[in-house]
Amino acid sequence: MEHPFQPYGLPHLTVIFLTIVLPFVLAAIVRYTKSSRIERAIIAVLSTVLIVNYIAYLIFVRSYGMVTWRQMLPLQLCDWGMAVVIIAMWTGNQRWFEVAYFWGIGGTLQAVLTPNLRFGFPDLRFISFFTSHSGIIIGVVFLMLIRRYRPYPMSIVRVFLWSEFYFVVTLIADQLTGFNYGFLLHKPEAFSILNFLSDSRPLYLLEMHGVALLFFLGLYAPFAIVDLVSKKELSQK
Repeated sequence: MEHPFQPYGLPHLTVIFLTIVLPFVLAAIVRYTKSSRIERAIIAVLSTVLIVNYIAYLIFVRSYGMVTWRQMLPLQLCDWGMAVVIIAMWTGNQRWFEVAYFWGIGGTLQAVLTPNLRFGFPDLRFISFFTSHSGIIIGVVFLMLIRRYRPYPMSIVRVFLWSEFYFVVTLIADQLTGFNYGFLLHKPEAFSILNFLSDSRPLYLLEMHGVALLFFLGLYAPFAIVDLVSKKELSQK
């Protein structure tokens, strides 16, 4: 490879920086202008970028014969996360946001920090990978900042059930195609938290559920702390 991926090299750090900063910049623009038209325009741009990037990537890898149709199914968690965040942005529905939050931040953030990627910048696969994953995070955080969306305790239960649905569908697809969607057949090649799990596949799959639940609890923890502090302050008045 002419440009192998270098974890936490300058291109990777630049992507992480932009993923953090961009939603705050976009939210600041909306708040400063107080324009619903600009908010819709930003949502339209984010949605278009995600969809066009996804389609362009499929065309690219298929036209060069890099993959078969079995490897092109929309069954990665980030594929589902992309669809959910787009629906959440356009509908403004709290339930869709909940799924987008836990899947988008819990799953996609890990992909941004420890990507299962061999190709570095300026390879199209590098650009496409981070456009997709960072775009999901940007969309979720933008919704939180603009519409003040947040998860609630029951959100964890609902999203965990949705995750079980994804797990079943993807597990069946993995068995039929032999492709490692959702890393349910084996651990990712790149280092991630999944590398600490068991080498026994049944135990590995069970431990993945535990990791997912821990991620969900961790993502809800800041909101739980804020609620406890607010409740304590109200009781003292």
